[in-house]
Amino acid sequence: MVNVIWHGHACFSIEGSINVLIDPFIGKNPVAKIKPESLNPDIILITHGHFDHTGDAIAISKNSKAPVLASFELSEILKNEVETMDINPGGTIDFKGIKITAVNAVHSSSYNGLYAGASMGYIIDMDGIKIYHAGDTAYFKDMELIGNISKPDTSLLPIGGHYTMDIDGSIKALKMLKSKTVIPMHYNTFPAIGANPEEFKNKVEKAGFKPLIPEVEEVINL
Repeated sequence: MVNVIWHGHACFSIEGSINVLIDPFIGKNPVAKIKPESLNPDIILITHGHFDHTGDAIAISKNSKAPVLASFELSEILKNEVETMDINPGGTIDFKGIKITAVNAVHSSSYNGLYAGASMGYIIDMDGIKIYHAGDTAYFKDMELIGNISKPDTSLLPIGGHYTMDIDGSIKALKMLKSKTVIPMHYNTFPAIGANPEEFKNKVEKAGFKPLIPEVEEVINL
């Protein structure tokens, strides 16, 4: 069994044989309900360098001793603070028996004004289940390749618009990915990315897929 826990915004814990933490924006996240020090991941994944995704990665890494996986450029920036592992789109690592593959995302990436490499999504292949965290992205045609090759069982897709695809864009993405289930993210954290999860739910169901819409800190069993 693999559990998915949404910590708000684009931050998730994926818990199975190991504990994977993605985009840990918590301390300054207005919808977060936990404190960074309560998390104890085995590895931290960062999709890109923006503050609402790097967030508390350094503090959590120092506390938990979990390495931070990020693009080559962002890894080079962070390695003076914490243990890092670098990767770029197309690369795969095997970490404690699970496979993590970096894939493209259509977005920008900077960290404290520095260029932070490619924006990415991740495919996490754990305990027989594949989960796709799209990162911050527009929908793009290569999602069809991700669906055909990686075949994610569950996709975590942004729906807030403005900086990423909106609800209608996420439906277009889902039709290419063909995941059985989909979880929305990157919405209602700030006014600029407001979205109605009920609208998302209705459109996902109409498209023939299963929406899972967690509350912050709700555990979803996959």
